[in-house]
Amino acid sequence: MTFGTSTTAHTLTKTVLLMSCVALVASCGARGSNRSVTPHAFATGPLYSACMAADRKAATSSTCGCVQAVANQKLSASDQSKAVAFFRDPHKSQEVRQSDNPFNEAFWKRYKAFGASAASTCG
Repeated sequence: MTFGTSTTAHTLTKTVLLMSCVALVASCGARGSNRSVTPHAFATGPLYSACMAADRKAATSSTCGCVQAVANQKLSASDQSKAVAFFRDPHKSQEVRQSDNPFNEAFWKRYKAFGASAASTCG
């Protein structure tokens, strides 16, 4: 059975996006037993729900809550909705990332900054 180019590209895009999400969530987790535990901010919201629905080992309630708290500080509600949409349609993230649209380019910069901040805050 052969797949068309768009199906293969969609599958690859989906895999890359899911691995990126896992890496983001994993980077927010504890990295060793000797590490001191520092309480992190916690919030619920759209990214918290998407993170928990990802059903990954590192996707704990506290980690997802921390990621949401950072999102509340770094991303508007509209940006959060756009980011959650990536979970439903991974190809959309590729379209936004590669877009020449100045609004998408600006969003992608904010989204990348959010990811870096979540990794350092929640890790």
